[in-house]
Amino acid sequence: MVFQYTNAFVAIASVNCETLMNFYTKLLEQKPVILVPNVYAEFSLLGMRLGIFKPKNAKESEFEAVSKSKISLCLEVSNLEDAIAHLTVLGYPPPGKISIASHGREIYAYDPDGNRLILHQAKEERCD
Repeated sequence: MVFQYTNAFVAIASVNCETLMNFYTKLLEQKPVILVPNVYAEFSLLGMRLGIFKPKNAKESEFEAVSKSKISLCLEVSNLEDAIAHLTVLGYPPPGKISIASHGREIYAYDPDGNRLILHQAKEERCD
C-alpha cells in the first residue's frame, strides 16, 4: 500500500472543551479557524494546526484525565518573560522557574486540563 501523508496536527480531547477553547483563544491571541461551539475548535499555528475536541463518549477510558501527560505542547516564543506574563494574566502562571537548556531557555506551564506546555525561547545565534 502506497500513500502519502497530506498533513498532521495535534488534537487535545477534553470534557471541558469550552474552557480549553477559551484558554487557547486567549493564549494564542487568535480565534479558531474552525469552530463548532463546545464540540471542536481548530487553531492555525506556524507549520502546525492545533485541534481541541469534545469526545463523543467522555467516559471512554482513553479520554479520562491522567495525572501526568507524557506529551507536551511546545510553543516557541520570541520573549519568554512576556509569554510568562501573558499566562499569568490568564490565570495559569508557570509553577516553576526558567531553566536553561542547550537549545535555549524554557519553562513548563499547564493549560486548564493540566496538559503540559513548554514555552521555549531559542538561543540567539551570534555570528562574530
